[in-house]
Amino acid sequence: MLSIGVSWVFYFLFLYFMTQSLDNVYKRLEQMQSEFEELRNTYKGVSQSYITALKNLNELTVQSSETAKRAAISTEQSRIATMNAMIAAREASSNPKLLEIIELAVAAAVAAAFAAVESAAAAAAAAAAAAAAVAQQAEESLLKASAEAASASRTAADSAAEAVKLSNQAREIVDAVRKKNNG
Repeated sequence: MLSIGVSWVFYFLFLYFMTQSLDNVYKRLEQMQSEFEELRNTYKGVSQSYITALKNLNELTVQSSETAKRAAISTEQSRIATMNAMIAAREASSNPKLLEIIELAVAAAVAAAFAAVESAAAAAAAAAAAAAAVAQQAEESLLKASAEAASASRTAADSAAEAVKLSNQAREIVDAVRKKNNG
C-alpha cells in the first residue's frame, strides 16, 4: 500500500511541476506574441516610410527633369537674345556715329550670354539631382526622367557656349567701331 501512496505523491508532484512548466511556457508564448506584434508594427511603419520616401524620390526626379528642361529652354532664349543683340550691333556698326547704340547692344549680348550660362548651370544642377535620385532607386520612370534631364543639360550647355561665342563677336564689333572712330 505504501508503494501506491508513493506513486500518487510522484504523480501529484509530476502534475504540479507540469502545471508550473506549462504556466511558464504560456507566459513565454504571451511575451513572444507581444514582441511579434511590436515587430509587425515596426515593419508597417518602416514600410510606410519607405513608400513615402520612394514617392518623394519619384517626385523629386520628375521635378528635377522638368527644371532641367525649362532651364534649357531659358538658355536657348538667352542664346537667341544674344544673337539678336550681336546682329543689332553688327547692323549699327555701319554707322560709327551709333557707337552708343552699338555699346548697348553689346551690353545686352553680354547680359544675355551670362543669363544663358546661369540657365545652363541650373540645368546641370537639376540633371545632377535627377541622377542622384536615380542612384538611390533605379526605376525605369526615374531613369527616363534622368536621361531627359541630362539631355536638357547638354542642350543648355551647347546654347550657353553659342551665346558666349555670339557675345564675343559683339564685343569684337564694338572694338572695331571704336578703332574706326579713333583712327
